[in-house]
Amino acid sequence: MNAVALAWLAAGFGASLTVFGAGMGIGRLAASAMEGIARQPSAVGDIRGSMLVAAALIEGVAFLSLVVCLLLALKT
Repeated sequence: MNAVALAWLAAGFGASLTVFGAGMGIGRLAASAMEGIARQPSAVGDIRGSMLVAAALIEGVAFLSLVVCLLLALKT
């Protein structure tokens, strides 16, 4: 295998780990938010707002990681 093939393979592994981690993070976030809403229904607005901000931050980090994976793969 040459260096380009290994770079693409590593980028694929990195991207898959990124997507898996972001999915797990957003899943835990949503589960915790639903549990919080079930415990205190009057705080739906606050919990929803905090959940959306945290989900956006998780997605931002995941997108940055995917861009880094692609840049490293294309560098070789």
